[in-house]
Amino acid sequence: MTTSPAPAGVEPADPAERGGTRVDGVEVLGALSPSRVGDFLNCPLLYRFRSIDRLPEPPSPAAVRGTVVHRVLEQLFDLPAAERTPEQADTMLAPAWAELQAIEPAVSSMFPADGPEIVAWLASCSEVLARYFALEDPRRLEPAERELYVETLTESKLLLRGVIDRVDIAADGAIRVVDYKTGNSPVEMFEGKALFQLKFYALVLWRMRGVVPKMVQLVYLGNSEVLRYEPDEQDLLATERKVLAVWDAIRAATERRQFEPRKGAGCAWCAHQAICPAWGGEAPPYPVPEVREPPAPPD
Repeated sequence: MTTSPAPAGVEPADPAERGGTRVDGVEVLGALSPSRVGDFLNCPLLYRFRSIDRLPEPPSPAAVRGTVVHRVLEQLFDLPAAERTPEQADTMLAPAWAELQAIEPAVSSMFPADGPEIVAWLASCSEVLARYFALEDPRRLEPAERELYVETLTESKLLLRGVIDRVDIAADGAIRVVDYKTGNSPVEMFEGKALFQLKFYALVLWRMRGVVPKMVQLVYLGNSEVLRYEPDEQDLLATERKVLAVWDAIRAATERRQFEPRKGAGCAWCAHQAICPAWGGEAPPYPVPEVREPPAPPD
């Protein structure tokens, strides 16, 4: 059995963990985002590596492409409607890439400096953006919110939080939750799993604003598909029960300090396969929380 060092790179990306507000006056049991729920359901050990150990992961061209394209689509709506064109979006790619490199220098290691790889990758970003304009005309849209951080506290004191790509509000007050995906749409049998993230967001918005979103919409820029769904209260209550059940399972695993690996399709691109027991590796010791001494009494 071999033990390999954790890969160098960046901390696992979860925008909800970079935003957020302090919940004053309430003892919060913990916090969950759709990404972290998905991690635990796919592989409890992956959840541990990302949320507890916080092991860095090497940046991947596909994930970074998604980050850059999301940034361009966010900034596109800062422009006057008439200027939201494919040509203008193309000019915004290089600055968005430079901005990301300044924030996360490790992403620069994906490609040799000034080599053909970066040129081809930026071209792939441009292709993804072009598909967006084939699906929507941003000159006819005025989103109410972009990259909106949302959070709500359940009755059990679990904080649900996330970052929504776009929120549209119609003249009659109807809410549409929109999420961009730079990959391909899932086959029909996995659509429910894909929609879970947006049902989670719809649940949080409902708790925050008292209105069930009229529609949730996944825009897949990899193959120019749009997946739409109209949730209702029963859907969102079922989503809440599922999230709470996942949290109970996480708490039980934390108490036992046992997060079991689960082999699946995601193993093919998991950054931690070398230290996964399911693949002959050895997980690092479970991290011990730091115990801080109480402050000394004043003299």
